[in-house]
Amino acid sequence: MTRTTRILIAALMVTAFASRLRGQSANPPISPSAHPTIVLVHGAFADGSSWSKVIPILQRDGYTVIAVQNPLTSLAADVETTKRVIDAQIGPVVLVGHSYGGAVITAAAAGSPNVKALVYVAAFAPEVGEPIGALGERYPTQLGTGFRPDKAGFLYIDPARFHELFAADVPVAETRVAAATQKPIIGSVFGATLDQAAWKTIPSWYLVAQDDKAINPDLERFYAKRMNAKTTEIKSSHVPFLSHPAAVARLIEQAAGGVQ
Repeated sequence: MTRTTRILIAALMVTAFASRLRGQSANPPISPSAHPTIVLVHGAFADGSSWSKVIPILQRDGYTVIAVQNPLTSLAADVETTKRVIDAQIGPVVLVGHSYGGAVITAAAAGSPNVKALVYVAAFAPEVGEPIGALGERYPTQLGTGFRPDKAGFLYIDPARFHELFAADVPVAETRVAAATQKPIIGSVFGATLDQAAWKTIPSWYLVAQDDKAINPDLERFYAKRMNAKTTEIKSSHVPFLSHPAAVARLIEQAAGGVQ
C-alpha cells in the first residue's frame, strides 16, 4: 500500500467519524415521559387483572402503568407489597385504590415523597385508628349476606350472588368468570386500623358509584367529603372500572394532570 493510499484511507475514516458525531448531536437522547406513573391497587375478591379494561386506555395516552398484586392475607402485608411497588418507581406516582384497596393506599402512601395524588374508586378511606369496617352499621349494605368464609377465615362471595352484589351492570358471562376467579381476603382485615392517613396530606380524588351494593354510596360520599376530595359520581355498581372503564381512566388522568 502506497503512502498516498494510506493517507486517503485515513482521511475517509476521519470524515466518517465526524459525520457520525454530527448525526448523534442532531438526535439527542429521548427524555423520559413527562407523565407520572400510575400504580393501581385492587380490592378484595380480585387481583391486579381487574384493571384490565383501564390499563390499555392509560397506556394509549402515554402513561406507565403498574397493577399491584396484593396477597390479601393482612392489611400489613398488602401495605408492604404496595409500598415496595411505589418505592421502585422513578418520579411522581398517582396511586389508585378500589374498595379495600382504598385502605391500602391510605396507609401505603403515607410519608412517601413519590406519591403526588390519590384516587379512590368506590373505596374505603379510613381515618387513623378507625377500623376499616367500622362504619358498616351506620351505612349498611347486603354484601355481608353473600359472604362464604372458609375454615381459615378467608372470605369469598357466593358465586350465585356475585353478579347481584358486586357487578350488576357487568354482563353475566363476565361476572361468572370474575366469581370463579375471585381472590379471597382474610376477614380480619376489616377490623384492622391505620397509623397514618395519606389523604390528610396528599391531594385526593374520589369516584362514587351510585348503585354500589358492596359499599354504601352514602359512605363513599362521607369519605370523599371528609378528605376534601375532588369528587365525581357515576351510575355504576361496585366495579366501575369494568362497566365504565373510560370514565375511571378519565378521572385518573385528571388527577395525573394536577401533578405534571
